[in-house]
Amino acid sequence: MAEGFARKYGGDVIATASAGLAPALIVQPLTKKVMAERNVNIDDQHPKDLGMLELKSFDLIVNMSGAKLPPRIPIEVREWTVEDPIGQPEEVYLTVRDQIENAVMRLILEFRRQARNGQPKPV
Repeated sequence: MAEGFARKYGGDVIATASAGLAPALIVQPLTKKVMAERNVNIDDQHPKDLGMLELKSFDLIVNMSGAKLPPRIPIEVREWTVEDPIGQPEEVYLTVRDQIENAVMRLILEFRRQARNGQPKPV
């Protein structure tokens, strides 16, 4: 969800990728449904393991897993507390979607302020 919102709303200040510590096999159909209700198409997204990404190419990791990330990660990590909606009713997906959308929008606004103030563009 976060990757979808970041791509839709923050492409001017964010280059994004998502990955997990224990990724699911598929993006849940209910996730796609609730994102489509916000006009965000995530059909091209698929679960990836964090180890598949070249972490040195990123400036920030947002961890929503609730688990500690490996200590070897050499970049800033922010923790967002978000319930895992898998296996939950659609109402939970909607609540989680809205929480993630708000958090992503706050991050995008932060990055835009930094860009206006001449700070480096985050990746």
